[in-house]
Amino acid sequence: MSTRRTFLKGAAVATGAVGATTLGAPFVHAQSGKKITWRLQTYAGPALAEHVIKPSIDAFNKAANGEMEIQLYFADQLVPTGELFRAMQKGTIDAVQSDDDSIAAPVDVAVFGGYFPFATRYSLDVPTLFHQWGLNAIWEEAYAEVKGVTWLGAGSWDPCNFATVEPIRSLADLKGKRVFTFPTAGKFLARFGVIPVTLPWEDVEVAVQTGELDGIAWSGITEDYTVGWANVTKYFLTNNISGAWIGSYFANSERWAEVPEHLKVLFRLCMDSSHYYRQHWYWGGEAKLRVEGTKLKLTSIPAEEWKTVEAEAHKFWDEIAKTSPRCAKVVEIFKQYNALMEKAGPPYRY
Repeated sequence: MSTRRTFLKGAAVATGAVGATTLGAPFVHAQSGKKITWRLQTYAGPALAEHVIKPSIDAFNKAANGEMEIQLYFADQLVPTGELFRAMQKGTIDAVQSDDDSIAAPVDVAVFGGYFPFATRYSLDVPTLFHQWGLNAIWEEAYAEVKGVTWLGAGSWDPCNFATVEPIRSLADLKGKRVFTFPTAGKFLARFGVIPVTLPWEDVEVAVQTGELDGIAWSGITEDYTVGWANVTKYFLTNNISGAWIGSYFANSERWAEVPEHLKVLFRLCMDSSHYYRQHWYWGGEAKLRVEGTKLKLTSIPAEEWKTVEAEAHKFWDEIAKTSPRCAKVVEIFKQYNALMEKAGPPYRY
C-alpha cells in the first residue's frame, strides 16, 4: 500500500505537463469493460478502520467480481483529514468516509456532522433522523450546491465521552484541559473552559503521553480501548455531549458517475452493512468495557450539574439556527424529534 509520501511524489510526476486532471484519473471508464479502481480514505486509523469500514470494503471488492476495486487508506495517509473534501473535489482521491465537520465540507450543514451537542441520545437516533425525519433530503440539497462531490449517505457511530489523565467529577474540572476533539464539539466545549486541540489522528496517543494533551473527547470507551487511548489515559467520564457521531460517505461526482448502476447498488449495500455492524459493535462495547474494562476508572458529573451543559447546548443550537435558513430547519427537526422522544418515554428517553 502506498504511503502519503510516495502517493504525493507519484502524483507530482503524473501531473507534469498534462495537468492536475491526470491525478484525478486512477479509474478506468466502466464502458471500456476494464476494472474501475478507487482510492478511498477514511477518517479512522488502522485499528479503528478494522471495524468501522474495512469489512464492508473487503466485502465490496469480493462481490464486485473484478469489475471494481476500492483501495482503502487510513487517517491522514494520503491527505490530511482537514483537506479531504478539497482533495476529493479535485479528484486527488475518489471517495471519503468521515464527518462533514472534520473534512471542512463547504456546506452550511457541515456543522451538524460529527458531534453536534445533545442532538442525539442513542445511535438509532441518527438513521431515524435521516430516513424518517427528512435529514437525507436536506443533506442532498446542500451537497447539490457544491460542484464535484456527491454525498452518498450518513450513519451513526459512538457517543462522545471524555477520556482523561486526571479525573473529571465537576464542570470546574474541565477548565483548562487541553482536549483532542472535533471542530464543532470543540467550539461548544470551549464554553466550559476546555481548550480544543487539533492534531493528526496518529499523533494523539503520544501527545497524551508527553502532556501536550490532557484528554480526548473524540469517541466512546470502545474506541478508547481499540485504538490504544485507554493505555495512556486513566479516567472515563460517563456523561457525554452526544449519543452518536454522525458520519458520511462521499465520492467525487465524476468518479461516481462512471460506476455502473449495479455497482452503485452494491456500494450502498456495503455502506448499510458497515452502518449495521457499528450499531451492535459500539452498543455492546460501550456497556461491556464500562463494566469489565480494567484500564479506565469511571467518573461522573452529577446529573443536576450536567443539565446546565444541556441547557447551554440548546442556546448553541439557536445560535447555529441563525446562520442559515437550512440550519434553522435542521435545528427545528432536532427540537421536534427530541421532544417526541421525551414524550415517548422509556426506552426512548429516561
